Amino acid sequence: MTRECAVLLPGVCAALAEPRQPGLDDTCLEKLLDWFRTLTWFDPSVELLQDNPCLTELITSVLALPDPSPSILSFTLQLAGILASSESRFQHLQQEKLLGRLFGQEGPRGSAAWEDASVRSAWVKGVHSMVHHQPALHFLCSSGGMDVIFALQGDPSLFVASAASQLLVHMLTFSLESETSKALSAKDCDWPACAQMIVKHIQESLQSSSASHVEQSLKLLSSLFGSCFGSCYAAWTEVLWSDIAKQIESFLLEETVQAQPLLANLLLNVARSAVFCGTEGSFWALVTSALEHLTPVQAGPLAVGLLKLCKCPQDVRIQALTVLLQPMDCILRAASQPLEYAGLLDESVSDPVTVESLLSSKTSCAGLLCQTLAHLENLLSLKHLRVDLPCVSLLRSLMTILQFCNGFLSPTSPLGSTISRNLINSFRVQKSALDVLAALSEKKDCDTLIGSLFDVLLAYLQSPNTSPTVLKKTFQATSKWLVHLQELSCSNSQWQQTEKILEDVFLVLQKRLCSPCWEVRDSSLEFLTAMVKCLRDQKEFRQCLLSSEVLRLTENLLEDPESYVRASAVTALGHLAFITCFAPESPVIGHQWNKENTVAKLQEILSTDSEGFPRRAVISIFTAWLREGCTGQLEDTEQFVSRVIQTVEHDLDWEVRVGGLELVEVFCSQTICQLSQCPYAPVSSAVTSSTPQNELLQVFCRAKLFGFLFRSLCDCDKPVGQRACDVLIGLRGHFYPMSTLENPQEIEDSPAGRGIAWLQRTLRQGSLAQNFPTNGGDGVDFQDPDSMMLALGAIDLLELHDELNKSSDHVEESPQSLLQDILATVGTIEDNEVDCY
Repeated sequence: MTRECAVLLPGVCAALAEPRQPGLDDTCLEKLLDWFRTLTWFDPSVELLQDNPCLTELITSVLALPDPSPSILSFTLQLAGILASSESRFQHLQQEKLLGRLFGQEGPRGSAAWEDASVRSAWVKGVHSMVHHQPALHFLCSSGGMDVIFALQGDPSLFVASAASQLLVHMLTFSLESETSKALSAKDCDWPACAQMIVKHIQESLQSSSASHVEQSLKLLSSLFGSCFGSCYAAWTEVLWSDIAKQIESFLLEETVQAQPLLANLLLNVARSAVFCGTEGSFWALVTSALEHLTPVQAGPLAVGLLKLCKCPQDVRIQALTVLLQPMDCILRAASQPLEYAGLLDESVSDPVTVESLLSSKTSCAGLLCQTLAHLENLLSLKHLRVDLPCVSLLRSLMTILQFCNGFLSPTSPLGSTISRNLINSFRVQKSALDVLAALSEKKDCDTLIGSLFDVLLAYLQSPNTSPTVLKKTFQATSKWLVHLQELSCSNSQWQQTEKILEDVFLVLQKRLCSPCWEVRDSSLEFLTAMVKCLRDQKEFRQCLLSSEVLRLTENLLEDPESYVRASAVTALGHLAFITCFAPESPVIGHQWNKENTVAKLQEILSTDSEGFPRRAVISIFTAWLREGCTGQLEDTEQFVSRVIQTVEHDLDWEVRVGGLELVEVFCSQTICQLSQCPYAPVSSAVTSSTPQNELLQVFCRAKLFGFLFRSLCDCDKPVGQRACDVLIGLRGHFYPMSTLENPQEIEDSPAGRGIAWLQRTLRQGSLAQNFPTNGGDGVDFQDPDSMMLALGAIDLLELHDELNKSSDHVEESPQSLLQDILATVGTIEDNEVDCY
């Protein structure tokens, strides 16, 4: 603790204990507790209490109040717990007889204050902070504290109940830390005293007739096995599991028990522990039983969790996958009778009638399918799945679901008719199914269904009943499958099928680009951009694109009344330019598509559009063009960059200005690569005056980069200054090795040197950009190569970098400032001493 804080602390403690003072803001009290946590973490000694007796006086004063406010009592409980976190300070507070009055039987737990949830929560947090040594454990066990914690597991406040459960996990784990790592078995077990109390409580609660007690213990066990206990205390984990396994098994068989939904999470956390790695033993048999007896909704999370475990036995893994595929199998079998195609499964894990009844119910059908589809998408995202998914049948099932949802399939079976009625216009199921459909595009064995698949996708794209959100998902799935189709047609020469699908896609895209709904126009443009990014090199795609009306419609949307649509149109047109303007074999399809016109249109948007989104899109596209070398020879690129940054530096949107700095960074990198012999290494002082270096400086000065960069250093938006500083440090690394930086004292006598010195002072002051000279004022010429070379070598850019990266609250949120604010709030110091933050 600093001397300044030690001086302020007694006044703060006195103010907190004063009952007539108005209540302090809870944020101040939380910050104060955070400060004490930091102090005690780094210093476990008792000196903190001995040197600051005001802390124990505060606790004593609050305890003496007849009716302390809940906020001050809560603060005191947490403070005492933090202070008692080391054994020496714990003993000191015990000698003062304070801990029993806070956490013992004579504490607040028997008073009216206990009715306030914040006080109960603070009591639990205080105990949690305190239990980091054995004396604290013994104190709680001997003072009745354990019974309080057990009771708080069922607290009406979920925050208190959760905190109590976490505390018990911590206490059980901590109580075992002092035990030697001796081999244990269920017959030879001697739990430490505290752990024994917790384990006994768990066992009694599991056998209780109270459903809430059973639920609390299952939640506690799940948290316990999911914590470091399950992985670090393997022997104890095995002992505990052997004590409760029979009871857990009975819950699975008693279908009326409300605890069943919690069993899946418990079993999964036990499976993740280090104990049950082998394929032998009763545990995996219990997991198999759970997959059979839990409802499909309850078993789903357990199944997908098991499939992610590398140590899960293969037969259990196959059973888990079967659980997830059962609803999809039911959909496929219900679509037609007799079965036109084989289902997904040869046999079911649980009774198929259960799944059929859930899908037949209007209330449960969509929920079960959405959960199943989310799990399947999760599995498809894994790089290494240790079971084989039946992708063809799964794809057929997805197509069936989508056709049920839009009414394009009329099943003949009674079950199919019921399911289709339940799913009609179900946006949730449509979106989930389309997500899985998109993920399946990565699989290589679905080629036989690709024609039917695009029939389904095109039906969704064409239907006026497709909602905008579902349409967006359909576009995303379609773009992924178009890439797959292109790869397929290249290898199998299926050009005609590909060409027909592309023609159909562009026809529907033209219609959607004219939609009265702006979300649809926006999604259509995003889809077009995604297609161009992936397929612009394919001849069939370019031919279909150029023979459609898509180019003209996209250009029209540059003037859309909705700024999001204009931004998407800019992005689409920018990527289309790789086909219409920049490709070596660009077809001549009209004067309006030449490079100059396209650039002019986008520059006009950059300088005139009233919304930030389209302007950000323009600067992003210009940077993409520059990266791909589409802006011509160096002289053309130099003029292009210069025009753009002169527009950007006056933009009111800081993200546009940062985009301009990114453009400058790419331009600098590319120019250095073109003009330098070794673009990635700093040059030595012997060649800093060589022709390539002078030419580089001249190019950068002609493009007016340095004025833009140095003015950006003092931008009122910090990200702009940070990016500009990064670019300047990168340039200095090229022009100067670290050992040859200029000495500011030696150059200040020259006219240019005086200007650089002024610039350094200005930058340190953080002046706004408009205070900079624009025409050589104060002797700084940002277009003079020699001056800019001096500036790069003499200005302390690293110091500026550190300043720009400091948090704006590095002073205001100091402990001293916090203490001053508290004193100011209670009116004990003058107003002008306050740091209000």
